Amino acid sequence: MSEFDSLPYRPCAGIMLVNNDGKVFVGQRLDSSADAWQMPQGGIDPGEEPEQAAYRELGEETGIAAHLVEVIARSRDEHLYDLPADLMGKMWGGKYRGQRQFWFLMRFMGTDADINIETDHQEFRSWKWTSAETLEGLIVPFKRRLYRAVVEEFRPLI
Repeated sequence: MSEFDSLPYRPCAGIMLVNNDGKVFVGQRLDSSADAWQMPQGGIDPGEEPEQAAYRELGEETGIAAHLVEVIARSRDEHLYDLPADLMGKMWGGKYRGQRQFWFLMRFMGTDADINIETDHQEFRSWKWTSAETLEGLIVPFKRRLYRAVVEEFRPLI
């Protein structure tokens, strides 16, 4: 048994943002030297509902205004992932073993000009639209199972 097994999971909201062409938004993480891409996601603040957190995180990470998206679906269940051993105890002040995430499929109704990743809470160095089929290959290995499950759940609605 690991010293981290008793740590809780950090509550989070994730957004699978799709455009009119059925492509998915991904951002390349600013804080990683690896070629690490991910969909927008982040912590749920105390007293905040998961959907509120999703809209807030989307704005903080992409600059996209709430009126430019619509929620198509929410994941049936929370999705969990554990941090790899070398990151456990280091991320989020060592308070969490990983994340438990509610995911939202959102349709983007704006244009690429409405996206601005250079926000006050900048997390991405670049961004792009990609297909749901190639998404898993862009993601860090410890999140791939989770991303596969999210894509599988939302694929019929993309």
